Amino acid sequence: MTISESTLPPVSKVTTRDVKIATWICFFAWTFAVYDFVLFGNLLPVIAADFGWEASTATGLNTWITVGTALVAFGVGPIVDKIGRRKGIIIAVMGAAIASLLTAAVGWVLGVVAGLGFVLLILIRSIAGLGYAEQAINATYLGEMFAHAYSDPAKARRRGFIYSMVQSGWPVGSVLAAGSIALILPIGGWQWTFVVAAFPAIFIYIAGRYLKESPQFVARHEAEKLLRAGKTEEAHALADSVGVDLTETATPVAAAFKGESLRSTVVIGFSFLLSWLGVLAFAILGTSILSAESGKGVTFDNALGILIVSNATAFVGYLFFGWLGDRIGRRNAISIGWILCSVSFGAMLLAPNGNFALIITLYSAGLFFLIGPYASLLFFNSESFPVHTRATGGSIINAAGQVGAIIGGVLITASLSAGMSWTGAAFWWGVLPIFASGLLILGARNVDPRKARTD
Repeated sequence: MTISESTLPPVSKVTTRDVKIATWICFFAWTFAVYDFVLFGNLLPVIAADFGWEASTATGLNTWITVGTALVAFGVGPIVDKIGRRKGIIIAVMGAAIASLLTAAVGWVLGVVAGLGFVLLILIRSIAGLGYAEQAINATYLGEMFAHAYSDPAKARRRGFIYSMVQSGWPVGSVLAAGSIALILPIGGWQWTFVVAAFPAIFIYIAGRYLKESPQFVARHEAEKLLRAGKTEEAHALADSVGVDLTETATPVAAAFKGESLRSTVVIGFSFLLSWLGVLAFAILGTSILSAESGKGVTFDNALGILIVSNATAFVGYLFFGWLGDRIGRRNAISIGWILCSVSFGAMLLAPNGNFALIITLYSAGLFFLIGPYASLLFFNSESFPVHTRATGGSIINAAGQVGAIIGGVLITASLSAGMSWTGAAFWWGVLPIFASGLLILGARNVDPRKARTD
């Protein structure tokens, strides 16, 4: 249904310029959030060496942090469905920035080797999960804004590609993180990289004042206020003006497991969970696999170089899968990407150690097919839920990724403790789950990319 500007509350009237501004702000917000989020994983070998941890201790710490991140990511969705997408973006970025500063403080003042410092690091890095939650908020917000600005079929077919440019903040943030490590680590401790990570949040906080709330959220929020005031007819008239359905009155969490939302929550959620076992193994713990003696035997400096080159490849992957999803459907694009990803990483693990060129080529291909489909998947989330439960449904799926990382962390830690090599652990708990996720996602309801959802 076409949105009628005359019946909307004034605050919800957005222009094409507003949507473009929101797109750029969301890109930078996600880039800076990713910078902090992947920084800890990339530096984990250095932090472990600094405090004399075994590999199993380091991965065990990362698993506990992932538990906290999952809880934070899940809790953000219902809040955003209540207070709005705009405020959610600002809260997520500022929370991640504060966590970065506190991470540095723990490293300097308390000493992570002490028991109290160990616990504090888990708590602080869990708060950093607000940065991870940023991608679900972005997808919800921009999905609604794009539905308002690009409702006709010709423009609707470009929505996925435009969103892929925002989601490409992942490889951009990853490259910035690897670059900052290479520049800062030789002249200072690892703590300084987290201090640097906090400063961009100031820019996002200022820029956030220029964000407009989405028309769908405003209409639903205002209509619910009218319902509570007993103005039923006016409430439904306002909701109908933007195609918002008021028949679902359950809490967003309950609604995510009812009706049409149930299939999306379960199928996409489990696919996301399985794929994140692979993200943990090859993206977050990628430097460990590449640099470990029982892995690919690449020096830490060269491993950072591989991350920079391969994440540049992943950037292209985002754009490609955003474009592909606009043409063959996002569900199908995701499935193709993850299946080819499992093949690429499997071949990398089988490649002979010392063949640097072959390893970097296959690792780059793996990230291209692993990370790229998330440009389609996050936007696919926003298309799979009604506005009432959109942020909550997206946050449940987003949190499922961290549950997958928890499971992967436990399995990898147990495997390493039992004497399995990094190569073997990455195959069983990285390659195979990615392949399974590529098949499972086909069980989700396909969405016509030519139609913008406004309800």
